[in-house]
Amino acid sequence: MRSECEGLSLNTFRLRWRAGRRAFGRLPPTTRGILWALGAGLSFSVANAALRLLSQQMHPMQAQFLRYVFGLLPLIPFVLQVGLRGLRPQSYAGQFWRSGLHTAGLVLWFIALPHLPLADMTAISFTNPLFVLIGAAWFLKERMTRARWLAVAAGFAGVLIVVGPAISGQGGWYNLAMLLSAPIFAASFLLTKVLTQRDGIWVIVFWQTFLVTLMSLPIALPFWNTPTALHWGLALVGGLLGTLGHYCLTRSFVAADISATQSAKFVDLLWAAALGWLIFNDSLRSSTVIGGAVIVASVVALARYESSRQRHARPTGEDRP
Repeated sequence: MRSECEGLSLNTFRLRWRAGRRAFGRLPPTTRGILWALGAGLSFSVANAALRLLSQQMHPMQAQFLRYVFGLLPLIPFVLQVGLRGLRPQSYAGQFWRSGLHTAGLVLWFIALPHLPLADMTAISFTNPLFVLIGAAWFLKERMTRARWLAVAAGFAGVLIVVGPAISGQGGWYNLAMLLSAPIFAASFLLTKVLTQRDGIWVIVFWQTFLVTLMSLPIALPFWNTPTALHWGLALVGGLLGTLGHYCLTRSFVAADISATQSAKFVDLLWAAALGWLIFNDSLRSSTVIGGAVIVASVVALARYESSRQRHARPTGEDRP
């Protein structure tokens, strides 16, 4: 009887999972892209909290290497399934440059990580969309609608509300290091968008994780100390969720224009503020709450506008099975 109940529950879960995937697949592309971007933000926020704890207890360059070593673990089933031939990218040079840019951004990011509150560092990273939007319109020739500009402007205004009272405080050089990483990550994200037109999602995620691990090793070796069990655990959480975040982020790039999903990144600030308060006792300022409300409103408004615009643009017969 027990085995029958377990089998029934498993079948029910599979049916609901498939139904949920079908319903998700019927959503407009921009809506799916925004939802994938939100999932990436949550994954990155939890990973960042674990990595901030880790980088406060060991050298940041060693923490960076361990994060990417454990980031390879969820890719093992994929590697075993497709084999070496299935991992071959269309452009090795593109994968190398994308990973090199990401490694350079990570060096600056990990240097600043132990010294900045999660909410502050997340808010500073929101300059990424500005560089991404410029690059997407310039290099990828993506069309920027007025609604997208307004949504991003409103989201950035929310970030300024959050950051304004604290940006001139302590942390000076580390704030600058975090800020300098933004255009480098933006260039990396733009290369990812280009690579999604040639290679599959898992191929891109695998090569990024593998190459960043190799590039981070020589930087970490001069500062190496034997990790404790806690260090291994934090690196495991950061690695697994970091890879999951990159998978979700790449899926968002595939689903929609990169400029359409960027305002969704501002919701990351809410995750970071909550985790910073719970784990590090970072103070939650009223400006964070007000700015967060502005950010969420901009994301919801853009998602509803894009969905409505695509429904009206869709031919009548397309809604039929």
